[in-house]
Amino acid sequence: MEGLTLQVAKTKTKYLRALKAAFPHTIPIFAGFWFLGLTYGIYMNASGFSFWYPMLMSLTIFAGSVEFVAVNMLLGSFNPLQALAMTLMLNARHLFYGISMLDKYKGTGWKKIYLIFGMCDESFSINYTANIPKDVDNGWFMFFVTLLNHFYWFSGATLGGIFGSFIHFNTEGLDFVMTAMFVVIYMEQWFKDKRHASALLGLGISLLCLIAFGADNFIIPAMIAILGVLTLLKKPMEKGGETE
Repeated sequence: MEGLTLQVAKTKTKYLRALKAAFPHTIPIFAGFWFLGLTYGIYMNASGFSFWYPMLMSLTIFAGSVEFVAVNMLLGSFNPLQALAMTLMLNARHLFYGISMLDKYKGTGWKKIYLIFGMCDESFSINYTANIPKDVDNGWFMFFVTLLNHFYWFSGATLGGIFGSFIHFNTEGLDFVMTAMFVVIYMEQWFKDKRHASALLGLGISLLCLIAFGADNFIIPAMIAILGVLTLLKKPMEKGGETE
């Protein structure tokens, strides 16, 4: 009995340690997700949907851009092929995220299923680059990062849907909070790394693709180009001490 109690105590300690290590990394995400989630819930309410829609969609889809686009799809004619094509175009970048996380997700057990489902841009950024303390389980750290980010979006969208009819203000430009959040994440990684070849390559390639393909079509070509260039330069960067 004492052995079982001790084992339970150790397990709880492991969970709490991982949660405490993960939470500070998600604070900037909370600011972005919660306010944008509120905007999404208010938008759904203004479009004539009950709060059940943003609540369930944020819980089961968890893809902010797709959820915003889905509002017009739900209001329009039934066209599943268009919905599929739009979803693939908006979230194709997650294919590259998944390739990058193959090694990190090894050995995470049943948590891998939720980690794959909940891997958004922000969770990927944290889980891929965070320096996880040695006394913290990597799998549980990534799990709590993903869970917290999911909860931020879910709670914001739900509250926005519930109280949307009582809130009347101009929300134009509020989605810029997501851009600001990515800038903060980028700057944190910039100051953490001693060398900046990867960051500069990413910016340069993205700018070239933006010029070549335009603002609406540059993301996928940029991701492919960045993946290819960094793969080719991986060994020279490692020899030069580049941290990723």
